[in-house]
Amino acid sequence: MKLYVSTDGNCQSVYSETLDLGSVGALDIRRASHVEPTSDGQWIADLSPISGPQLGPFTTRSQALQAEVAWLDAWFHNLHGEFSI
Repeated sequence: MKLYVSTDGNCQSVYSETLDLGSVGALDIRRASHVEPTSDGQWIADLSPISGPQLGPFTTRSQALQAEVAWLDAWFHNLHGEFSI
C-alpha cells in the first residue's frame, strides 16, 4: 500500500485493509474505478470516475484489478510526485 501525502497533510491511496487508516484521521473514501465483466466474459477496468481511461479487456478479473491498481498508483504519483510513504 502506498500513501501519497500532499503538502497540506492530506493523504490519498488506493484503498486497502493493510493499514487501519481510520486511526490516522477522518476518512473520505470514494470510488475511483470499476472492474466489470464484459458481455463476452472478459474484464475491463473503467477509471471514468476520475476521468481516466478504460483498461482492457483482460481475460481474468485479477489481471484487470492489477492493471487498475498500477494505473491508479501512477496517477497518484503524477499528482504528488515523490512524496509517497
